[in-house]
This record gives sequence, C-alpha cells and structure tokens, in this order.
Amino acid sequence: MILGVDTSLGTAVGLIARDGRTVAEAASGEPLGHAEIIGTLLERVLAEAAEAAEQDPVAHVAAGMGPGPFTGLRIGIAAARTFALGRGIPVVPVPSHHAAALAVIEEECLSEPFAILTDARRRETAVTVYEGIDVDGIPHAVVDTVLVPRDEVDARLGALRRIDVTAVSATALARVARRALAAGRTLTGSEPIYLRAPDARPSAAVKRVGS
Repeated sequence: MILGVDTSLGTAVGLIARDGRTVAEAASGEPLGHAEIIGTLLERVLAEAAEAAEQDPVAHVAAGMGPGPFTGLRIGIAAARTFALGRGIPVVPVPSHHAAALAVIEEECLSEPFAILTDARRRETAVTVYEGIDVDGIPHAVVDTVLVPRDEVDARLGALRRIDVTAVSATALARVARRALAAGRTLTGSEPIYLRAPDARPSAAVKRVGS
C-alpha cells in the first residue's frame, strides 16, 4: 500500500492498495492545528486498514510538498518522513496541486486546460495550469505553480476554467505517487514548495553578551 499525507490546506491522510484502490482515508478541513490532528488521523487510517495491511503492507509514503503555508507543510512532511523512517520505507514527494488536478480529471473526465487555485494567504492565490494527463497518467502541468494577487486572478486566467480547491485528497496524492513510481519518475525535489520565503529570518546584527 501507499500512505498519502498532505497538510497544504487542511490535514489529510489516506491509504491506497497496490492497484490504486482507496483502502482508508481521513481528513480535517481546518487550515490550522495540523500538529494536533495529524497523529489522530494516522491512527484512524492505519487502524481501519489493519486487516488489508496484513496482505499488502505500506511500502511507500507520498508526501504532499505544497504549495502551502510554511508551518503547515513542515508538519505534514515531517510526519510522512518520520513514519517512513520508522518503517524503513521510501518517501515519494508529490506536488499537492497534482493530487487536486488528478481528482478533478478523474471525477469530470477533463481533457481541456484548467487551473487549480489554492489560497496562499496574504491576498494571494497559488495557481497551476494543467492539461489532461501525460503518458504515465500523471496530470500534465503546462504552467508551473505561481503566486498571483487575488484581485488579478480573473484577468490573468481569462477564459481558462478555474477550479478553486479547499482540500487535497491524500488518496489522490498517493495515486499520483503510485503512477510516478511505476514510471520511475521524480515529480519534485525534497524541499517543500513554499513559493515565498518564511517570515522568520536570522538577525544580521551581532548581539553582545552581557557580563
């Protein structure tokens, strides 16, 4: 099985079988509180899939790499990596927008170009443009993820269909990972897709230590 973990929006955990079938999933739509809920969701999903895991144990962990807020992404990626380390299995990094795009394509059989939009906060929107799936069954991004001021989105996209996403499916994330593994592809690097630098920065001034 493949375990999917995503905290780019809410918190989502899911398991799929080796054939791509959904085994178990659980999610919270709250945009905050990832650290408080992710352990509970993992326990719930693993307990629900305990019987299936005897025949098809978890072999990979798909980690949603964003785009998303700095702290939220770190929690999900850390949880995915910790679980994988404990089991001695690989982590498969997957752009979260790929999972959202696959879910839309599967549900609506879309082949024409469309844009996935997620709230990037600070009056900005994260936008990725897709057109169908490629030869490996992975959503084909024709325009990589960019940040767009919220009040400019309509002008930028024009007549292109826009799909505003408020939750990412962890099982869709795992299905993207499954297809990438089958094709021997790496979809993104090990660093989260933040799109903007974190607020916290090291001080440039040298601080004196009092006696």
